[in-house]
Amino acid sequence: MELKIERLCKQFKDKKAVDDASLTLTPGVWGLLGANGAGKTTLMRMIANVMTPTRGAVCYDGTDIRKMGETYRDIFGFLPQDFGYSRDFTVKDYLEYVAALKGVPARETENKINHLLEVLTLSDVKRKKIAKLSGGMKRRVGIAQAMLNEPKVLVMDEPTAGLDPGERVRFRNFISEFSHDRIVLISTHIVSDIEYIATRNAIMKAGKIVDIGRTDELVRAIEGKVWTCTIPARDLAGYEMRLRIINQRSEDNGQVSIRYLSEKPEISGAVTAQPRLEDLYLWYFPQENTECEGNALREGERN
Repeated sequence: MELKIERLCKQFKDKKAVDDASLTLTPGVWGLLGANGAGKTTLMRMIANVMTPTRGAVCYDGTDIRKMGETYRDIFGFLPQDFGYSRDFTVKDYLEYVAALKGVPARETENKINHLLEVLTLSDVKRKKIAKLSGGMKRRVGIAQAMLNEPKVLVMDEPTAGLDPGERVRFRNFISEFSHDRIVLISTHIVSDIEYIATRNAIMKAGKIVDIGRTDELVRAIEGKVWTCTIPARDLAGYEMRLRIINQRSEDNGQVSIRYLSEKPEISGAVTAQPRLEDLYLWYFPQENTECEGNALREGERN
């Protein structure tokens, strides 16, 4: 089983949102990383067959998805950044409605819905209207609707936006198990959400796929470029002006521990650190540095 993206392009007037992107997805979890405006959402919408490419094709096991029609929809699940629902729908009503649209057999619908409600900790709110739920709960409803038909291909755009840390852990474990014989593509700014479960990652920049590989393969590109050291707190502002500091922690006695990216040490006594996926992300997208907090990046692409 494979989903092949072949030289995909999407032009909007004078802007090329996706530029000659090629990628072959195989079973497992794939991460799609990129800064705001990199083209991730546009790419995912074309994979979902809700947007027509200007050029190129998306093929499932050798067949163009545009020719597959309903057959592709039967094996596909999609969580967009904003999924539509009627304000009058309760959680259960909405999932029953989506199940009918997706052709889930009526005899299986209730069991599937109850299972997803339990896994996503939504059972207690199944009779509540979606419009009255918190942002995190709404996101979990979106995840549930994407998975109702047990899709062979699951594409999720910022699935953990609004989820608290515990919910993100449960989501990661669930997706890791779900992906054993399926293709799962996750676009996210929260790098830690995919660092430990992604089989492979694709990095997208300015509409192009610029790198593909396992996390351990990708981070080799910045070996020897991630540094840690401790500096006087009074010197921090000066170093922030000339270094790409990605983490800092106040210590005792007016000291600050910092982690930064650089081709060379820059600070006496600095030692190299084992690179992580977050480091690689910020190496490619230094403007995203202000969105970093701890091991998670702030959420949300609007392109």
